[in-house]
Amino acid sequence: MVDGVGLTEPGFWGGEGGGGRRGSEKQRWERQRERDMVRRANVIVWGVLLFIGWNLLLLFFLLGRPPPPSSSSGGVGGAGDTDPEQLTLEVVRVAEEVEAELENQKRLLQQIQQHRGLWRAKAPTAARSSLPGGSEAQEEEEEVLPVLVIGCDRPTIRRCLDKLLQYRPSKELFPVLVSQDCGHEETARVIASYGDQLVHLRQPDLSEPRVPPEHRKFRGYYKISRHYRWALNQVFRNFRYRAAVVVEDDLEVAPDFFEYFRALLPLLRRDPSLWCASAWHDNGKEQMVESGRPEALYRTDFFPGLGWMLLSDTWEELEPKWPDAFWDDWMRGPEQRRGRACVRPEVSRTVTFGRRGVSNGQFFDQHLRFIKLNDRFVPFRRLDLSYLSRELYDPAFARQVYGSPAVRVDELQRGERSELRRVRVQYSSRDTFKAFAKALGVMDDLKSGVPRAGYRGVVAFVYRGRRVYLAPPQDWTGYDPTWS
Repeated sequence: MVDGVGLTEPGFWGGEGGGGRRGSEKQRWERQRERDMVRRANVIVWGVLLFIGWNLLLLFFLLGRPPPPSSSSGGVGGAGDTDPEQLTLEVVRVAEEVEAELENQKRLLQQIQQHRGLWRAKAPTAARSSLPGGSEAQEEEEEVLPVLVIGCDRPTIRRCLDKLLQYRPSKELFPVLVSQDCGHEETARVIASYGDQLVHLRQPDLSEPRVPPEHRKFRGYYKISRHYRWALNQVFRNFRYRAAVVVEDDLEVAPDFFEYFRALLPLLRRDPSLWCASAWHDNGKEQMVESGRPEALYRTDFFPGLGWMLLSDTWEELEPKWPDAFWDDWMRGPEQRRGRACVRPEVSRTVTFGRRGVSNGQFFDQHLRFIKLNDRFVPFRRLDLSYLSRELYDPAFARQVYGSPAVRVDELQRGERSELRRVRVQYSSRDTFKAFAKALGVMDDLKSGVPRAGYRGVVAFVYRGRRVYLAPPQDWTGYDPTWS
């Protein structure tokens, strides 16, 4: 299947004959791991030997010290008696030297332990370097990937931040930057309560934006777009990060949120036909996804947002023409998308809990609150995600969609032809798409002609336990921007 990693078509993901190649890669991986373990053991042994040698030097130093000077006066004890005061001073001095040497030994042991931990942490990365593209994966493994949280006046941002910090595997590799607009003091106090666990940025321009008279009721969208521009400039131009994940203050993340984006970062750099990765599935209601396949990933032409990753190069391209308002719909325009796709999951890695906002709860009660959040950790960095590259994905996707039997909507609704586990419903116009989507429970709105979660005009989802492809004719030539 092209539905994520479940594809078993011969010749795909290695297909027939691919097992030997994977077996040799595994053997190389094992050999590399053994070499790394030997190197790691050598470092530890040398550290222990250095520690023992240092102690022996200290012992010889103390044993070889000259005896303390004796008193020259002929007192009661005779000429050879030691001055008690001088002896006390000597004992104190030796004790201070021993204490200083013990402190040096403590630091030495700490350094040995640090090197030991470093070797342990890097062993899997070094092993991965023996796989195809491994050196690039190793470089990405060490890259800092910040999470930018866009906030304003929601004290409930605590729910978002608590989950981010709970699931974050490393403070150093995944710094959290919270950019706050609005100047809302209660929200600012909540953010400040996390101390050095995150970085609190404050948008300095709180003035009222200039809004066309016909857009007065959309003033909030102008503020949001201005804030996004400022915050992303901080991430990429001030902090100079090379990539970032963007979330809003009303999102809760899944346990494998960080694993998901870290695994997709090398693919995003490698494949110019991709320009973002998103944690969100627009049609991700529980009854419309395969919950048992949380590892499944897809390409989509629709910009999902709601937890998404972009590269600094992409921001350099977008920033000069960033819109005054409605930035997310602007991102969905053909001039920005330029034929590129995003990666999205079968099961969402974010859910929104923010009914109140500038959109006045649009879609929330009918749709957004039913999105399923993944609750199982998927080790994406151990999976081969190369199937998401366009040259592999597109041919297999087309074969699967148009190789599925065509059925009518009413047949699906009546449960007919139940022996077919994968079917296709064909639409031919904007009106038929919207009618079929509404009948099957799929979001029916289009942006610049692109349906939500669509790829090459196809929307894939689960309907009453069956995989359904809502698809245009096979000779589809592209999106019509007038379908909006």
